[in-house]
Amino acid sequence: MPETEPATEAVRPLTTLTEEEEMLRDMVRQFAQQEIAPRVREMDEAQKLDAGILEQLFKLGLMAIEAPLELGGAGSSFFSAVLAVEEISRIDPAVAVIVDVQNTLAVNALLRWGNAEQRRRWIPGMAESVVCAYALSEAGSGSDAFSLATHARSDGDSFVLNGRKLWISNAKEAELFLIFANANPEAGYRGITAFLVERGTPGFQVGHKEDKMGIRASSTCELLLDDCRVPADNVVGEVGKGYKIAIETLNEGRIGIAAQMLGLAEGAWALALKYSKERKQFGKAIAEFQAVQFMLAEMATQIEAARVLVYNAARLKCAGVPFVKEAAMAKLFASRVAEEVASKAVEIYGGYGFVRDYPMEKFYRDAKIGSIYEGTSNMQLATIGKLILH
Repeated sequence: MPETEPATEAVRPLTTLTEEEEMLRDMVRQFAQQEIAPRVREMDEAQKLDAGILEQLFKLGLMAIEAPLELGGAGSSFFSAVLAVEEISRIDPAVAVIVDVQNTLAVNALLRWGNAEQRRRWIPGMAESVVCAYALSEAGSGSDAFSLATHARSDGDSFVLNGRKLWISNAKEAELFLIFANANPEAGYRGITAFLVERGTPGFQVGHKEDKMGIRASSTCELLLDDCRVPADNVVGEVGKGYKIAIETLNEGRIGIAAQMLGLAEGAWALALKYSKERKQFGKAIAEFQAVQFMLAEMATQIEAARVLVYNAARLKCAGVPFVKEAAMAKLFASRVAEEVASKAVEIYGGYGFVRDYPMEKFYRDAKIGSIYEGTSNMQLATIGKLILH
């Protein structure tokens, strides 16, 4: 039989990174290991993001990765933002939330739908020190995201907003909020409009902070709007076109959540592998037992499959070609992998995996959110099913 031809430069695995991407990955990985890792347990127990960590995220250019250099951003790509989320999630998925939402939802929305003046006004601050929260969800509109009760009434050169938002990530840290409200309820979802609202605006306040099972250092709060007057200049895009902004940003944001779940699985697996080589039973390391080897092998295989799905969806998005189905697949699969890998990792740790002195129980708690936020797993299945049938 003829020998297999050696791989050429043109034949590369889908997960291959460019030199620039490798540099970013290595920088974020080092930062996460050196600065975030020592604070993970403290932040989880305090249910609060360390202010020093947030400051460093801005200094490293990780809070406006896609924004152009002239606006203070890193001038990089969506794929780079996905890599940053993945690497931080290997250490603490809770910290990754603030990077993910800021990049894939908030900055992305302004870059794509904000006018030139809005981009000049808001993006530099978001690159330097301003956290922006994304506020779509309500008590009665979760998966049915367009049944918004929050409404906006036009009044001269302003809009007056009334309503309540729930489960808003990063709300405690945010100084700016992208809030969706219906400016024409009679038109249904075609009345939905996106507004930028600053903290401190009369009639607006951040309310109750949720006490969550996982990603506890990431704040999740309600927002209260009581005759909150917002200048018409703060409308992002067009009045009545907010539904388009919501749909398209969430389609992209799901790749970010998939990256978060991928990173979580990688972090749990790496610790389980290390522990399996150290823990001895019956006179040898448990890694020498075939049952443990099989568990680690299955975990590694699932992680690699998830990585291919996540990177593929991100590359498609960067290439400007359809990616919605692939994004849904990546989020669905990576969320499942994160739960399963974290569960198996707890088993490998045994009793130590069940106590808070070790990191595995936190990975297990953090994994569950992946199948819930930015579109439940059932909603991803519905999206995939619809697209493969048409």
